[in-house]
Amino acid sequence: MKTKIKTLALSLGLLLPGLLPAWAAEAPFAIAIHGGAGTISKAALTEEQQKAYRDKLTEAVNAGYKVLDKGGASMEAVQAAIRVLEDSPLFNAGVGAVYTFDGAHELDASIMDGKSMNAGAVAGVKHIRHPIDLARAVMDKSEHVMLSGAGAEEFALTLGMELVPGNRFDSEARYQQLLDAKAKINAAEANKDFQARLSPLDLDYKFGTVGAVALDKQGNLAAGTSTGGMTAKRYGRIGDSPVIGAGTYAENGVCAVSATGHGEYFIRFHVAGDICARAKYQQKSILQAADEVINQRLISAGGSGGVIAIDQRGNVATPFNTEGMYRAWRKSNQAAEVMIWRDN
Repeated sequence: MKTKIKTLALSLGLLLPGLLPAWAAEAPFAIAIHGGAGTISKAALTEEQQKAYRDKLTEAVNAGYKVLDKGGASMEAVQAAIRVLEDSPLFNAGVGAVYTFDGAHELDASIMDGKSMNAGAVAGVKHIRHPIDLARAVMDKSEHVMLSGAGAEEFALTLGMELVPGNRFDSEARYQQLLDAKAKINAAEANKDFQARLSPLDLDYKFGTVGAVALDKQGNLAAGTSTGGMTAKRYGRIGDSPVIGAGTYAENGVCAVSATGHGEYFIRFHVAGDICARAKYQQKSILQAADEVINQRLISAGGSGGVIAIDQRGNVATPFNTEGMYRAWRKSNQAAEVMIWRDN
């Protein structure tokens, strides 16, 4: 019946354009992005800093929106938005990535196409300017889903991708965070406090990620996530960002999700996949499904963070259980919305 109604409406629209409904004239499209969640205190951010974050989030969401507005694919929109964030020292991805315990940078990223259910990811790369682009290349140009470390960079070279010096990702603010984190870790180890050794750092050192989700005019969903990981991480630690189903997930007709938080919890609880499963099998709205996972299931387990999620109609959810989450979204024919805290 719905198909017949749409057909009739389209026919009437050809005869009487003024009667053509909005959904018949143009399919809905939308994009949402995040720049990480954490203890983002209003008192700690000056007006100038707030403006810098809001301006960069606006630039990123508009970069993705521009692709969609021209009829481009959701995958391209996700990449376009994340590239902007990877090039900004304000966020923990690419330039401005946190340091490992040894003073280097190890970057992770993933991307998923909701139409084909194909995905690509890289983990622990040190010389890739845009890890999200290499993740896309793994998806499109290899038979694999995830490549790591030197092998991922060797693959990049076979495609003609340029490797950049590791110090390209350096920033003074992140280096000071490393020194502070190492001091706390060393103090805990010196005291031989087992519990303190397990978790000597504040939550702000444990996560920081960028991501994007998009719905294009063709109805295709996509999601992508990129990160520098955890401050002072050791032993090749990898979080949820490159793990499909944990930090990134997309399925046409259901939803697309990108996560940011304490990665170990997001992996264990399959956060991105769980949200889409609730929407798909329990017929819950994207708002309800995302809220249940982030503000109920994750909190009960002791996990912190948030997600951005979008469904097949362009509805956007941005729940988080921390003090703040850098985020923005823009829907078809609407201005961008940019927020840091719950109220603005």
